[in-house]
Amino acid sequence: MFTRLAAGVLAAASLTTLAVSAEAAERPVRWKTGGAVWSTKSSAFKTFFADGEITDRGLQGGINNSGWTAEEIQEGMTRSYEVDLVGVSRFLYSSDGVAFLEEATKSYYPYWMKQKTAVVALRSAIVLDAADGQISSAGILNGLPVDFALADNGASDGSQNVCKDGLDGAQATSLMSWYVFLPACVQANQILPAAPAPRAAAPAPVRGLW
Repeated sequence: MFTRLAAGVLAAASLTTLAVSAEAAERPVRWKTGGAVWSTKSSAFKTFFADGEITDRGLQGGINNSGWTAEEIQEGMTRSYEVDLVGVSRFLYSSDGVAFLEEATKSYYPYWMKQKTAVVALRSAIVLDAADGQISSAGILNGLPVDFALADNGASDGSQNVCKDGLDGAQATSLMSWYVFLPACVQANQILPAAPAPRAAAPAPVRGLW
């Protein structure tokens, strides 16, 4: 009971933090390659999720370099997965969950504060999307509280550790592929509350000798 209550408090804290933030990220991906920077706005992603239309060159490039077709990315990023908010929160606040978030944000992190707020920002987006018991890549991306950038210059190589075995090439390292498999990975790693032990059957009444 205590661990479930504690996890619930953590989840509520994440939602409260988001509630006081200004708005969701206007530019959930800023593609930084060498000296060039191109920002893809959330509106371009929403159009793509809704009808498959690609209206942004950064998004087009991200899809072209993902190892998947545009249709596969659209389908994968809009697919919903059932989750338990407490279970998701317990994972993301655990040591394994923090390590997972740190790995996920080595190259993809807030544009302004970089890695300083990366774990908190990504965790907040996942927890916010999980509040209704469903998560998707599109929902997590739309819930980012600040602009994020994908950098493949300097200390960052632009590679994402996609949470799926058996992938090669761009499918194993691209941002779009990482987003496709992110919600399934969170679902698989959520720490669900233990089921209550079954109640013992009531003993049969003792029959008298008379």
